[in-house]
Amino acid sequence: MSNYDTNIVKKPWGYEYLVYQNKDIALWFLYIAPGQSTSMHCHPKKTTGLVLLDGEAEISFLSDKRHLKSLDKVMIRRGLFHSTKALSENGAFIFEIETPVDKQDLVRLNDLYGRESKPYEDSTFEESKSEDCLWINESDNVYNFANCTLHVENVTDINTVNNKEDDDLIMFLKGGLTRNIDNVSHCVTIPGDVGFGKIIKQVSSQLDGVFSNTLIMTINKK
Repeated sequence: MSNYDTNIVKKPWGYEYLVYQNKDIALWFLYIAPGQSTSMHCHPKKTTGLVLLDGEAEISFLSDKRHLKSLDKVMIRRGLFHSTKALSENGAFIFEIETPVDKQDLVRLNDLYGRESKPYEDSTFEESKSEDCLWINESDNVYNFANCTLHVENVTDINTVNNKEDDDLIMFLKGGLTRNIDNVSHCVTIPGDVGFGKIIKQVSSQLDGVFSNTLIMTINKK
């Protein structure tokens, strides 16, 4: 049986492991080796967001492709086929955030390693995490990882978001920003949303507050 809390999942293109999880989202770290690429695949039931922490990569879709550099982000809707290739000599270091949590939600269209009709890797592809593997706690903390600074913080006041820098990359791990309509709080951002401070602040400056237990991660290049 798989234990994603303590194990790395080995891939023909590199490896990945779980960094953080709650009932709404799972955050994974992916390392793609130089010149290697993931399968052309989709997730029929979940939405994913990719953040390139370090290196360069190319994400391909069925009709086009996009070059990614450090702190570029891509939001991928349910059912959208995509493949990611590492272009830099040290490989690509990537965060993937998924909602809802379902690692088995995977359909491969084609694959360089012959996995087209195979499910997500089982426990035979796992090995124990090393000491340098990242694990994010829900308390306020700062992590240095993949040439980035990650600031995880609990947010109780919307001004915390309003005071972010324009080039801060903000990821919602729990809770979200709210607008009150007829005494009902509506969630405007949700766990799994990722955006730069400039855009998030345009929204947050017009909103009313945050849900209790809201947790965000701010990512900056070192």
